[in-house]
Amino acid sequence: MTKAIALILVAILAGFGFHAFAQVRADARPAITPIGNSSSNGISFAWFYDSIERVVYVCRTGHGSGDIVECKAKAPFP
Repeated sequence: MTKAIALILVAILAGFGFHAFAQVRADARPAITPIGNSSSNGISFAWFYDSIERVVYVCRTGHGSGDIVECKAKAPFP
């Protein structure tokens, strides 16, 4: 009888252990945070901050819809 109770207790504890390690713990912080944007004469700029690499990016796009978006790293922070 005690052998059966011990076996059931071990099975329950193992189930709780598997359940605890199976939980997803994802970090949901955005890596890149938008800082601001501006546009003038059909050219648009947007600034983003990368908190992981501690760098500010500036992105630029031109007049037409076929223009590409150019992004360059600026001002790395210490």
